[in-house]
Amino acid sequence: MNYRVLLAAALATLLTACASGVKLDDVPVETRTPTATTTAPAGAGGTTGTAGPQTAVQPVNVGLGADDKAGPRDVARIIYFDYDSYVVKPEFQSAIEKHANFLRAEKSRKVVIEGHTDERGGREYNLALGQRRSEAVRRALGLLGVPDSQVEAVSFGKEKPAETGSNEAAWAKNRRAEIAYR
Repeated sequence: MNYRVLLAAALATLLTACASGVKLDDVPVETRTPTATTTAPAGAGGTTGTAGPQTAVQPVNVGLGADDKAGPRDVARIIYFDYDSYVVKPEFQSAIEKHANFLRAEKSRKVVIEGHTDERGGREYNLALGQRRSEAVRRALGLLGVPDSQVEAVSFGKEKPAETGSNEAAWAKNRRAEIAYR
């Protein structure tokens, strides 16, 4: 009888030691609604001769770059993440919004989000974390109106580093999701 209790305690200790405190199932998503308006200069559109500020909708440039597969012009295609995290940082929200605008306008275009990690951690854990990073970007695009049929999320884990080295500068470059147009 004591043998079973001892075995159960040892198994519980072993499983606890293997557990990670990072929840990979819950991707935090921030929903934002546009509230800012811009004042259009006189003659920039809208009605002229009215009192008060005028608002204008700014056009979105969805033209292609020099390469047909480049996606929107002058927009970052790499989203960087903090250590052991798959939360999209606020400084990359603008780039994701521009890619979403492009994909909504170009319905025939498809994109692959490639999730990557730094070299630290086991292979399986890094593949899962890379997948969570690519899924976080895919979900952000989805919230901005891009259909799932245009987006694929894959993980390379630590298998394709952008920069070699075992220091914080190299690790920071490798914790990323890359947006690749097909």
